Amino acid sequence: MKVILSGATGYIGKRLLPLLIEAGHEVTCIVRDRRRFQSHSKTPGKLTVTEGDFLRPETLSTQNIKADIAFYLVHSMSSAIDRFEEMEVQSANNFVAAAKSWNVKQIIFLSGLQNAASGSPHLLSRLKVEQVLIQSGIPYTILRAGIIVGSGSASFEIIRDLTEKLPVMVTPRWLNTRCQPIAVRDVINSLISVMMHTPVFNRVLDIGGPDILTYKQMLLQYAEVRGLRRKIFILPLMTPRLSSYWLYFITSTSYKLAVNLVNSMKVEVVCRENYTENLTGIKPLTYKESISLAFDKIARHHVVSSWKDALVSSSKRSSLKEYIAVPEFGCFHDVRQTEIKCSTGDVIANIWGVGGENGWYYADFLWKVRGYIDKVAGGIGLRRGRTNSDEIFAGDALDFWRVLVADKSEGRLLIYAEMKLPGEAWLEYKIIENNGVASLRQTATFRPRGLSGRLYWYAVWPLHQIIFKGMNSRMAAARLVP
Repeated sequence: MKVILSGATGYIGKRLLPLLIEAGHEVTCIVRDRRRFQSHSKTPGKLTVTEGDFLRPETLSTQNIKADIAFYLVHSMSSAIDRFEEMEVQSANNFVAAAKSWNVKQIIFLSGLQNAASGSPHLLSRLKVEQVLIQSGIPYTILRAGIIVGSGSASFEIIRDLTEKLPVMVTPRWLNTRCQPIAVRDVINSLISVMMHTPVFNRVLDIGGPDILTYKQMLLQYAEVRGLRRKIFILPLMTPRLSSYWLYFITSTSYKLAVNLVNSMKVEVVCRENYTENLTGIKPLTYKESISLAFDKIARHHVVSSWKDALVSSSKRSSLKEYIAVPEFGCFHDVRQTEIKCSTGDVIANIWGVGGENGWYYADFLWKVRGYIDKVAGGIGLRRGRTNSDEIFAGDALDFWRVLVADKSEGRLLIYAEMKLPGEAWLEYKIIENNGVASLRQTATFRPRGLSGRLYWYAVWPLHQIIFKGMNSRMAAARLVP
């Protein structure tokens, strides 16, 4: 079948794509930025990638695209606090118009479990999107899921942050709210199972795992799986704003996402009727099994996708295109170049291993201090880490940086700063050869914004002399990663 996949660089889309290709479908991915798209498909002839933004209909190509099925996996949960409905409805309307031009025979949408009594702005925006798709005139299948548990999912990473870091937790009262988590594997299988399955045309189906748990129970069961002893105390007086700050400072989430998560977590979301096993023919994983499977993926460095790699995790931009070309004029530069004293392969391994648990190879304490300052200032801090310990792709989050270029064949890594700054910053590593001698060149570029930007550069310049010199020397001298 011919399939349109929107949201192909998102958490679900990255996991769904290889399974569609392996099943022999011809897939066209609609992405906002082609540079962020990474495919591991061994049959590229069945895969087409085209750029388009559903918030900008003029960017959507309608020529030579025909499809049987269109997956709508676009989501803007962490990109705004108050404008959910407006953004989601606009995007959905543009998607429907494009789907009609593509002669789509079925739309498949992954929505959120609904609660008739009360809904958060996020869940209500999902409901508005459902209504747009239902009224489109195109056969639809809408699957509603609650908390999705898997390696790299926002829910899993937040639960992991809280439980691993805090032996004793004083928590908001919404931890007593019930929900029905589902393993990401079961979500993907459900999406695949409804493809051109006419009995589920024009239906809205709830999918979930076998367990109905409070968020407190989810934290404690996570601790059980990990062999940790944890105590949780509920503080009923904690306001939504304080709850949002609590999540923001303790976990790797952005503040906007924290606000929207808190608003959603106050609402009980349980399946009215659970269709997971009926759709897939497979017994869904329990919550504990989902946690165990997620850690198995992490241990094998096989995290396919992570919410942190979405651009909205930084609350910055929707595209990286304008940052690929590093500016030359009106900028400050710090250039270091060191002759490579080990193999170039070892230096490339160092470059590709930077950040996350490996740190930044020199003066890590100062990097951590910068991360704390950024978090206090409303930035993302260092907690995002990296998705995989040994791989980097364009578009990935890397602590408080974003990967723009990752080209091993050239030995080049270019990253863009997403921390709070009075300007813009780039950091580039590149292996260069001159007269048969290989060197590692490290270039920090800062484009200041006004007087505050210039004062900032001069204020941190003494620290740069220590940090950047030490990093460049160590990375070029010996292999630093396992």
